Amino acid sequence: MQKTSPIEILQGVFGYQQFRPQQEEIIQSVLSARDTLVLMPTGGGKSLCYQIPALVKDGIAIVISPLIALMKDQVDALRLYGIAAAYLNSTQTQEQQSHIMTQLRNGELKLLYLAPERLLGREEQFIEFIKTLNVSLVAVDEAHCISSWGHDFRPEYLSLSKITKALGPAVPTIALTATADDLTRNDIAEKLELDRPNIMVTGFNRPNIQYLVKPKRNTYGHLLEFLSSRREDSGIIYTLRRVDTEELAEQLRNDGFSAKPYHAGLERQVKDRHQEEFLRDETKIIVATIAFGMGIDKSNVRFVVHMDLPKNIEGYYQETGRAGRDGLPSVALMFYSYADYFTLQKLVSIEGNEEQSQVMEKKLKEMADYGDLKTCRRRYLLQYFGEQAGPYCGNCDNCLNNYEEIDATEIAQKALSAVARLEQRFGANYVIDFLRGSASQKIWEGHKTLKTFGVGAELSKEDWRHYINELLQHGLLKRSQGQYPVLQLTDQSMKVLHGHESVTLTKAVKPSPVTVGEEHPEVHAELAVQLKELRKMIADSENVPAYVVFSDASLQELVMYLPATEAELERINGFGEVKVKRYGQVILEQIISYCKPLGLTSQLPATSLKKKREKSSPGETHFKTLELLQSGKTIDEIASARGLAPGTIESHLDKLIKMGKLRAKEVVSENRINEILKVLSNTQDVGLRPIKEQLPEDFSYGEIRMVVSDHQLNPK
Repeated sequence: MQKTSPIEILQGVFGYQQFRPQQEEIIQSVLSARDTLVLMPTGGGKSLCYQIPALVKDGIAIVISPLIALMKDQVDALRLYGIAAAYLNSTQTQEQQSHIMTQLRNGELKLLYLAPERLLGREEQFIEFIKTLNVSLVAVDEAHCISSWGHDFRPEYLSLSKITKALGPAVPTIALTATADDLTRNDIAEKLELDRPNIMVTGFNRPNIQYLVKPKRNTYGHLLEFLSSRREDSGIIYTLRRVDTEELAEQLRNDGFSAKPYHAGLERQVKDRHQEEFLRDETKIIVATIAFGMGIDKSNVRFVVHMDLPKNIEGYYQETGRAGRDGLPSVALMFYSYADYFTLQKLVSIEGNEEQSQVMEKKLKEMADYGDLKTCRRRYLLQYFGEQAGPYCGNCDNCLNNYEEIDATEIAQKALSAVARLEQRFGANYVIDFLRGSASQKIWEGHKTLKTFGVGAELSKEDWRHYINELLQHGLLKRSQGQYPVLQLTDQSMKVLHGHESVTLTKAVKPSPVTVGEEHPEVHAELAVQLKELRKMIADSENVPAYVVFSDASLQELVMYLPATEAELERINGFGEVKVKRYGQVILEQIISYCKPLGLTSQLPATSLKKKREKSSPGETHFKTLELLQSGKTIDEIASARGLAPGTIESHLDKLIKMGKLRAKEVVSENRINEILKVLSNTQDVGLRPIKEQLPEDFSYGEIRMVVSDHQLNPK
């Protein structure tokens, strides 16, 4: 029976039981012929928002996509689902293009992918041809490329309004992007000439990505340490300069890693080969400038590393979003030094455009602030895009390290006094050397006679750098604008200097080790290896990347639930009817041949796995923590046994409480629960910090969070 409704197509064709948040509303907006602007995180399911309407509606959907590699990936994946799709680009022969044009005239295709450049060469002629087709919708992917305010402006996108205008108001346009602030959103709608568009923002949170920032010292050594436990994982490493991509890739190869460079200066043939090897898992690591990655549909990228500071939050968010598109745990690591900020200041300014230069410099400063951050990184990112978030995410380096808050009034007064005595004319490094009484020749002789010289000698350079960054974040200091910013006082500074206000900062400590990208354990590791080999064999025969056959998330479900029949295989996410028919027999044979000698049978639950997956359920790692708790171990003992930070264990327990698997009273004593609840009842602010400030110092954020979560679920 032909599938005609969105839910039937989602389940029968694509193999998913339920829509992700707002997907169905977006699809209905397009089906009702409304122009629609979609902001959805990478990996959030943007493609289905136009692919499903294309299958519901008569005619052909035109999809504008910026990169040839993305088109090929999308078309290959659609064909494996049994969908008639094609792309037109400059890599094809005249004969191939003529064949596709014939298919278009005959109405044999449901989706056609085009690069915007296609509309430039023979613009009027090609648009006239498109007008003769029965076009169902126009989808503009990576729509931020049309905005000069965006982080990846492409002038060729400015021609796209001609095609939407030529097709008329009856053909809806859906514009999609993962990153756009308010300024960029408005620019997209204006440049595409969208008619009163529905603007759908699904949220920017990627909970499976762990955000980490490390100081830019001994960077290569720290990178090797990071990569040592993930030699078989796919990852992208971004550098600022082209030459760095080649040098770093060579260094990594010399140290036994599978790595290739990618930048705009390489010959096209070399770039294409390196990209193809990466997509097919033949090369594990791509070392690249930002020329690489937009629209790369590779779902099993497990890490993204930034060796240098990105130019803005939008670019950083999109680049980190290339990790973990399959929803599995992934890591975004950035090496940071404030010196990068000075280097990039020159690069972001736009000659002859003062207004845009100021916007770009502001965005760069916000990126540097992220590097200096001592509070939740995820919260900072989400708030940047206008989304509210709690103070603790449990999956960034700041949340996983327990920072201790201290009364730092005296420290602040010393720093502010030094800035005042130096007449607000020097940068942070000079102020720190001055505070520590440095013997460096850089210190002016006259400054060595000032009372404040050397008053902070008891603290290290690193400690002072930490506290000055904290004072900047709290608005007690500011940096001047320009190429060589200096530290300056604020109105708030004077209150502290005169003793009218106290200051609380986080203590400068060496961060405890963070367990990076803890993964869901494979129940049957040997079977996983066998299925990976089978997947690679199928992929090679189909001439597609392995993740297009089935994703790592689907692989994980296969080895956990051991489906034994085609009906059971259809209950695994990502296996629609066509894929089951195409590959089901050989996959099931592999699983059964593994299970039979071991006496194993299907582990699928009675209820639909696909429905269960949509609910947020604790993974194996959370239940392992619960098992150790129930055996009588304390949080510190569990952390020690598992090699994790105590804060990570507390986040596991909080997750279990939220899922109703645990009560706070099983972890926190009754007296402490009562103390927390008493403060909670008198506190209007829902954040954890206002509660902690009213409790004795030995109360941790973790136990406060657990009690608050329990109270929200069980208010009586």
